[in-house]
Amino acid sequence: MHFLNGQTPAHDLTYSDVFMVPARSSVTSRLDVDLSTGDGTGTTLPLAVSNMTAIAGRRMAETVARRGAIAIIPQDIPNDVVGRAVRKVKDAHPVYDTPIAVTAQTTVGEAMSLLGKRAHGAAVVVEGDKPIGMVSEHDGAGVDRFAQVYEVMSSDVVTLPSGVDPREGFDVLTTHHLALAPVVDGGDLVGVLTRKSALRSTLYTAALDPDGRLAVGAALGINGDVAEKALSLLGHGIDVLVVDTAHGHQERMVEALPLIVAERDRIAGATGRRVPVVAGNVVSAEGVRDLVRAGADIVKVGVGPGAMCTTRMMTGVGRPQFSAVLECAEAAGEAGRHIWADGGVRHPRDVALGLAAGAASVMIGSWFAGTYESPGDLQYGADGRAYKESFGMASARAVSNRTRDAAGFDRARLALFEEGISHSRMYLDPDRPGVEDLIDAIVAGVRSACTYAGAVSLPEFHERAVVGVQSHAGYDEGLPVHASW
Repeated sequence: MHFLNGQTPAHDLTYSDVFMVPARSSVTSRLDVDLSTGDGTGTTLPLAVSNMTAIAGRRMAETVARRGAIAIIPQDIPNDVVGRAVRKVKDAHPVYDTPIAVTAQTTVGEAMSLLGKRAHGAAVVVEGDKPIGMVSEHDGAGVDRFAQVYEVMSSDVVTLPSGVDPREGFDVLTTHHLALAPVVDGGDLVGVLTRKSALRSTLYTAALDPDGRLAVGAALGINGDVAEKALSLLGHGIDVLVVDTAHGHQERMVEALPLIVAERDRIAGATGRRVPVVAGNVVSAEGVRDLVRAGADIVKVGVGPGAMCTTRMMTGVGRPQFSAVLECAEAAGEAGRHIWADGGVRHPRDVALGLAAGAASVMIGSWFAGTYESPGDLQYGADGRAYKESFGMASARAVSNRTRDAAGFDRARLALFEEGISHSRMYLDPDRPGVEDLIDAIVAGVRSACTYAGAVSLPEFHERAVVGVQSHAGYDEGLPVHASW
C-alpha cells in the first residue's frame, strides 16, 4: 500500500481519515476477484466474527462458514457448551440452511418464538425426520399462542431433493411462489433452500475443514491452565485457536503462547492437522514481533475501536485503527506471519481499507450483533423496531459471566471495574436483517474496491492500493443522502 503522492502522514489515522484512489485496471468484473485469505485458516472470505458472547454462537458460526468466513466461539462459554456448539456446526449441512424444525404438537407460541433465530422466517413441521408441513409468522398471526401447529400449518409441502442444482431449485421456488422449501434425502429433512441461498451457493465457497465440514474457531484467555484449555478446545475439533486478552502485549501472554503452541504441535504431529494460533490484541510492531516470537501464527490488532469498548475513554489507551493495522501488518509480513484487523468496522469501506492496509482478515463484532443469527433473543422496542442486545467483553456483564464460579464477594468486587458497555440495542436493518445480507454488502464493496485498484487477489490489492488522507468534510462528502436535503 502507498500513500497518495508518497506523503506519509505525521499522525495516526482511523478508517474514516482515509480514502482510496482508483488506478488503471484491467479487472472487468467483481466476480474475477479472489478473496481467499492466505493466513492458513482456509477461509475463502477475509472475515472473522469476533469472539463476543452476544455475537458468536453456533448459528452465527455455521451461517458465516457456509459463505466462507469463520466465527470464533467466546472464551467465557463453558467447555461442555463449546463442545456441543462445535459439534452442531460440524454436523450442519455445508450448503443448505439449517431448518427450524417443530412437531405438529408444538404450540404456536413456541414456534413463533423460534422464527427469529433464522433469517429464512419459517419452520418445517416434521414427523420423525420427514417434513409434513410449513408454518410462518403469517400463519401464527392472531392465533391463540397455546394452539398447536397442526391447526395453522400449511400441509401442501414442496420439497427439493438433496444435491439439487441451485438454478433448478431457484426455478422450482419461483414457479410455486415460495420463499423456501425443505431439502430431503430419502424423504428425511436435511436442510432448507431459499431463493437467496440458491443464488449465494453459486457465488460463495464455504470455509471447510479437511473432512469437508464447516469451519469454526474458539477462544481462550491467558489465565489458569492454558495448556489444558487449549488441549480441550483442540479436542473438540476447532479449526482456529484464538488466545485473547484486551492487552495482548504482556508477559502473561508471552508466557502462555509457547505452552498453547506446544499442545497444538503435539496434536498436529499425531493427526496431521495444524490449527493456526491467533493471539492479541496489540497495536504496535513491537507487540507483533513479541507475539510472533512466542509462537503466534496470526496477531490480532486493535485496542479500543470497537463499538462496545470504552477503553480509550476510560484509560486513554489505544490507537487509531488504520495506522495500527498498517504498522502491524508490515511487521507481521517481515516475519512471514499475518494479522487480523479487529474492530472499528462500521461500513464495507472499512473492511476494504483494513485489507488494503495489509490485514489477512477483518474481524467484525457489533455490526453482526444486530442480525437474526446472533445468540440473543429477538426483541422489539416501543417503536416496533427489532433489536438484539449486545455488550462488551470487558463490561460488568461479561466479567460476571467469566467469573461465575468465583465467590460472590470476589465477583462483586471485579464487577466494580467496568470497561465496556453492558447493555446496548443493536437494531436489525430491515433491508439486511440476516448476517448473510451484511456479508453480501461487504463482499460487494470489497470486490469493487479491488477492481478500482486493479487487483484480482488480496495480496495484489495490498500491493496496489493507493490511499490518501481526508478531512472530516471529505468523509461527509462521501456519505449517501437517502432523502432530499
